Amino acid sequence: MSRFIIITTAADFEQRVRAAVSGGLHGSVQSLPESAINGAPQDIVRQDPAEPAEVIILGPGVSTDEALKLATVVDLQFPEISVILAADTSADLVLTAMRSGVRDIVSPSADTATIRVMLERACLSAAGRRRGLTVQGNSEHETGRVIAVMSPKGGVGKTTIATNLAMGLGKVAPMGVVIVDLDLQFGDVASGLSLDPEHTLLDAVTGAAAHDAMVLKAFLTVHSGGVYALCAPRNPNEADLVTADHVRHLIAQLATEFKYVVVDTAPGLGEHALATLEHATDAVWVVGMDIPSVKGLRTGLGILNELGLLPQGRHVVLNFANRHAGLNIQDVEATIRVPVDVVIPHSAAMPFATNKGVPLLQEGVRNAATKNLRRLVARFEPDWGTQVHKKLHRRAVVA
Repeated sequence: MSRFIIITTAADFEQRVRAAVSGGLHGSVQSLPESAINGAPQDIVRQDPAEPAEVIILGPGVSTDEALKLATVVDLQFPEISVILAADTSADLVLTAMRSGVRDIVSPSADTATIRVMLERACLSAAGRRRGLTVQGNSEHETGRVIAVMSPKGGVGKTTIATNLAMGLGKVAPMGVVIVDLDLQFGDVASGLSLDPEHTLLDAVTGAAAHDAMVLKAFLTVHSGGVYALCAPRNPNEADLVTADHVRHLIAQLATEFKYVVVDTAPGLGEHALATLEHATDAVWVVGMDIPSVKGLRTGLGILNELGLLPQGRHVVLNFANRHAGLNIQDVEATIRVPVDVVIPHSAAMPFATNKGVPLLQEGVRNAATKNLRRLVARFEPDWGTQVHKKLHRRAVVA
């Protein structure tokens, strides 16, 4: 959980900060008196050991000189913490603030939405520096899990599974999940999450973002469920500007910054999907209860096995399952020659949630589909392998 510490004498500014946090960020706001600016930094950042500080906001009413002195010491002693200064900007102040370790400057009159964006970026910056410090202390660079959500053909609910998976993992690791829409021509992650992104994947793989992880984070769209999204280009023609090398580099970047990277690929085995699999730790294969879909999955698994691109983590999801489709789970498994791990029964709530742009796992609908979506999410929780699973595959019953 992120925790925000604010030092200010301006009650209205503090109120806007609290509204920004409650409007979609995770964690609490701790307010300290103006006198705290002259205290020891460790006394400021260690107010609550159970919820470590990530962002310090030095608001209106605080001496700018004292604020910059505190920022300098915090940057040296607690480099994982982001300091935001509320002040009217000038060229001299910006330069001095940067040298002092201030991560961002916000206007004292900024509205709630602007403050929220600042805090989101500050949290991302803090998370990146914490990861960097961890890497420096370890001989091996730990990266996040890259989960490729794939299907042999369209129309099987792949994006619905991907968005629900991201939302579910967002509860496991708040602000530690990013979903990437790699269906570059007809991606639906933005609509599936009811997002209106300012930037898209094309922005993230070109220019400065391709060379600087902190710039890349500025192109992510924040969802109120505690996850980040990198949406597909708005114009299908722009898909040709994104190469497989772009994808490889992008996923490698994101894996160093996030605990979970969920990639919603385009149907089939195009070059972007294959580039994703080169970095993927897991693949979620979504298959419908129809013969073309099942046969397509069997063919796809065979091709990837020959290419050596099958991730170690394999998760087969049978979507839209029902007793009246003419196939049963045993038929599907016999054809694809691997077990079905999760069965999502046909549910009227699923398309309704998709059309509304609110995934089932965000809305908390209670039905069999939601229950089994949670089972899929549970397979990626850190302690899943140690739970009592005498059989990794349990026979599912289709409702």
